[in-house]
Amino acid sequence: MPTFTTYDGTELAYHLRGEGEPLVCLPGGAMRASEYLGDLGGLTASRRLVLLDLRGTGDSAIPEDESTYRVDHQVADVEALREHLGLERMDLLAHSAGGNLAQLYAAAHPRRVGRVVLVTPTAWAVDLPVTTEHRLEAARLRAGSEPYDTAIAAYERILAGDGPGGRGEEEWDLAAPLFHGRWDEEVQAHWAAGEHQQNGKAAEAFAGPGAFDPPATRAGLRRVEGEVLVLAAELDGNPRPALAAELAALFPRGAVDVQPRACHFPWLDDPEWFAARVERFLSSGA
Repeated sequence: MPTFTTYDGTELAYHLRGEGEPLVCLPGGAMRASEYLGDLGGLTASRRLVLLDLRGTGDSAIPEDESTYRVDHQVADVEALREHLGLERMDLLAHSAGGNLAQLYAAAHPRRVGRVVLVTPTAWAVDLPVTTEHRLEAARLRAGSEPYDTAIAAYERILAGDGPGGRGEEEWDLAAPLFHGRWDEEVQAHWAAGEHQQNGKAAEAFAGPGAFDPPATRAGLRRVEGEVLVLAAELDGNPRPALAAELAALFPRGAVDVQPRACHFPWLDDPEWFAARVERFLSSGA
């Protein structure tokens, strides 16, 4: 397992999978170990994935100053990784909350990114929040059968703050089918593993006060010369495809695509579609 030392002396780990041109991958969660990304639907057949364990997650060390879990401090970690890898420019893939780190990095270092893939990203960094209405709109697309009707009811309670005390995790488990395009044993195991892969303290600090300056980040994104693909999913509420299109429009060469019948972890829902679409973009653009 390779490691490097970042700006404040914290030792960070990354994992290498596959062969080909490197693709630096930033996990979501927020602050979930990169293990859950797996081989990204078989993308390892054409790319060498560089899966970063963010500080305090997976095999990376806990920093002495835990305020550095805030996402804006982690931009320097990504830059330290680029320098460690000896890359003049790097292709970058980020998932979910990790999309905010990718947006901040691209805004701060626009000449250091090649092609960027943002997979079902959140976009707090540019003030494009996902609303309760977005989430419920997507959830209700699944109405009319189980386990989705039960999941929708649980999700409505969660979003309304009406869940019974002490049963938060149980409610989220009931709602879990809504975050996946399929709900078989493999996907259920992937969901269950998440509880043990996330640093809860780091997740709380990730988007803390002062983390974002949306006008400055939007201005920085306008200087990104490389192509950017925002990959949304048809059944996902975080983000809905329309919001993903708004994010793509902030980049000079941004594009959006929507994976059919997929949700928040699209490489699980249809691995072949996902890997082919991402590789086509990385090879020849949107």
